[in-house]
Amino acid sequence: MFRNFAIIVGLMFPVLIFSENKLVIPAKIEGTEFNLVLQKGVYNFYEGVETNTLGVNGNILGPTLVFNAGDSVNISVKNEIGDSTTIHWHGLHVSAKNDGGPHTIIPPDMTWNPSFTVLDKAATYWYHPHLHEKTNEHVTKGIAGLIIVRDEEEAGLDLPRDYGIDDFPIIVQTKTFDEDGQILVPHNADSVVMVNATIDPYLDVPAQVVRFRLLNGASQRTFVFGFSDSRTFSQIATDGGLRSEAFVTNELQLAPGERSEILFDFSEMEGEEINMMSYGKHIRPGTYGSFQAGMSAGKQLKDYNPNRLNGENFNVLSIRVREQTDEPITVMPLNLADVEYLKEEDAVVTRTLSMRPTNNGPDALNNPFTFNGEPFDMATINQEIKLGDTEIWELVNNSPMAHPFHIHDVQFNILDRNGVATFERENGRKDVVIVHQVETVRIIMKFEDFADDEVPYMYHCHMLTHEDDGMMGQFLVKNTLNIEELNGEELFYIYQDNDRNIIKLNSENFDFDLFESSLSIFNILGENIYNKRLENNESALVLENLDAGVYFVVMKNKDKIYRKKFNVVY
Repeated sequence: MFRNFAIIVGLMFPVLIFSENKLVIPAKIEGTEFNLVLQKGVYNFYEGVETNTLGVNGNILGPTLVFNAGDSVNISVKNEIGDSTTIHWHGLHVSAKNDGGPHTIIPPDMTWNPSFTVLDKAATYWYHPHLHEKTNEHVTKGIAGLIIVRDEEEAGLDLPRDYGIDDFPIIVQTKTFDEDGQILVPHNADSVVMVNATIDPYLDVPAQVVRFRLLNGASQRTFVFGFSDSRTFSQIATDGGLRSEAFVTNELQLAPGERSEILFDFSEMEGEEINMMSYGKHIRPGTYGSFQAGMSAGKQLKDYNPNRLNGENFNVLSIRVREQTDEPITVMPLNLADVEYLKEEDAVVTRTLSMRPTNNGPDALNNPFTFNGEPFDMATINQEIKLGDTEIWELVNNSPMAHPFHIHDVQFNILDRNGVATFERENGRKDVVIVHQVETVRIIMKFEDFADDEVPYMYHCHMLTHEDDGMMGQFLVKNTLNIEELNGEELFYIYQDNDRNIIKLNSENFDFDLFESSLSIFNILGENIYNKRLENNESALVLENLDAGVYFVVMKNKDKIYRKKFNVVY
């Protein structure tokens, strides 16, 4: 039994395993035009065994997409898997129509063409299917890939960024195989660990500072990452952006859906080998991945135990240190990015979401979980939010196990856990947070740029089995401000001069303080491409590098919006 052999080896050598499979590095695609094909495939996880899989532009997983902040990207997603699906850009700030949630279905043999401006901070994001009741199947069978966003702030730092040389994608997942080598979905006996779809992987790295972009892409399992000699490393980014300062630690917990970027200094280790580990013994009980999935007496998760991974330390990736590159990074920076934190006093709404099982009997860990007792319904809008509002959400876990909460559209800051400051690893921009039993986690976020009266965003548990079973809700972001179309004496007008677009402000017509106003530009898709806080002495704004097309200029002043449409022609 190939599967049992892999498990025996893992138990015999729990600290250092001399792995035999070179880590696969997904292909990288850069630019502004991206063509993705979702397809069926066959993959050899084990020698001589063909496993049916799903992938993007290949048999399993997908290419890493590299976006530049401020670019307008166009994506073609063709569905050839023989089943309806979607593709969600996890962590990206895009309009609801471009978000790829369960309402944006791609039928078999059809193509979806999202297009948006990249408004996100430099960080590691990812993409995966999000079809209701099929998310776990499509992700577990292989459809997932990283997104790297670059921006000017990150480019100004002395960081490793040579993809596949000193900057590595690390997609960690666990799966269950049957006796014929086929992936079982859904299942709680996920005893096989893989990185980038490689079982027992090894990676050659240069003897210098190396960047690992970690994604917990598992359906349910939480990991605590570290290295086999307990050496420290630097966490430089959370889900949605760089930290203000590097966090030096020797362990880093990531729940399903979470990402983090870390730096490790291999400068003095040429010729040595070290393991990246997951320290399951350090996972809090009641979390999927600990020795005990739930905290209530008499409640057991089906097929969870026995399992060699639960509550145990195990190898994730063997790392072999080779010679330096020609231009190595040898110093890990301490100061990183200018991180703005939302202020609690700016919040205008507080919402409470209670995580609950459908019953509290012996089968509570296996039954569906809900938010506020409401199973997911595609026809029900659970929350309505005003565009521009800052909100606090109280996430209250009244269930017997931990849940990683994810929200679409925005990044958030974590205010506290049970009234106490959160873990240092979570300080920064986040879109996933794990909520433990008998715990209330407060998060704060601002809903900017995108409003839609029809297409909702989602929030859900990122344990994909829970999400598919109904632990999900949806919200609309609505523009409820008073809109005054400009007629007669306009407050501004627009003209072109030598391929420059100039907005002239008629300040003599203002009956308000210009300093309290802001001006934004939106493209025809409703995507925000320009923002400016106005000054009292400003008379004109110059817009360069606009593509030909239709745009809207919007001036906001207190509770009113003044709007004008204009065309750019070259």
